[in-house]
Amino acid sequence: MDLRKIIDDIASGNISPEEAEKLIQNSRYEDLGYAKIDHDRKMRSGNAEVVFCQGKPDEYLTGIFTSILDTSGEVLGTRATERQYELVKKTIPDIVYNPVSRILKYEKQKEKIGNVVVCTGGTSDIPVAEEAAETAEFMGSYVERIYDVGVAGIHRLLSKKELFDKANVIVAIAGMEGALASVVCGLVRVPVIAVPTSVGYGASFGGLAALLGMLNSCSNGVSVVNIDNGYGAGYIANRINRMAERGM
Repeated sequence: MDLRKIIDDIASGNISPEEAEKLIQNSRYEDLGYAKIDHDRKMRSGNAEVVFCQGKPDEYLTGIFTSILDTSGEVLGTRATERQYELVKKTIPDIVYNPVSRILKYEKQKEKIGNVVVCTGGTSDIPVAEEAAETAEFMGSYVERIYDVGVAGIHRLLSKKELFDKANVIVAIAGMEGALASVVCGLVRVPVIAVPTSVGYGASFGGLAALLGMLNSCSNGVSVVNIDNGYGAGYIANRINRMAERGM
């Protein structure tokens, strides 16, 4: 929204004050009836609204994607299905889907800055890790992936120490007992975002054991997001990475 242009248009008589008020209100959000698209979010927070695809009715999904794309020039959706991809593709032919991360996106070319490291305890954690990595990349961060370096074979983790040392922020993703984040944080000087996953046998309680283990970490510098919340971790990692690049 160009407020200066709106003021000039009022002064020149091109639009009335009432029309200007509508323009300003509509620029803040677009009311589709079933959804209110927050077009002002990028101006406020630096990133446009992201679509959580899971559970959205077919007749709403395409309208939401189109609205955000028309305003922002790109759009990111999480937890999308193959069927939702095929649906949105009919309207946005160049939309891209990753069945591993379940990310559905149309992305502008942009420079990737800084260094976010995303690591996993095992290969079963990769879908959550890819959600985190693709989210951070979409928002402009360079991402280094280090997968299957869990504590059961800690030499694998230690062999990647040089890569960890170059990071501005690290996302550590693990199920089972969730020990990876504590070990990583004890080796580095940067913030570690811990992501518990629902990977594990019965007593892991769908990721609750990993969540509690990460929340109770004795390593200073660990923060924790919700179970399987790769998107949330990627979003926070991007913010920390960009602050580090600005020297804040």
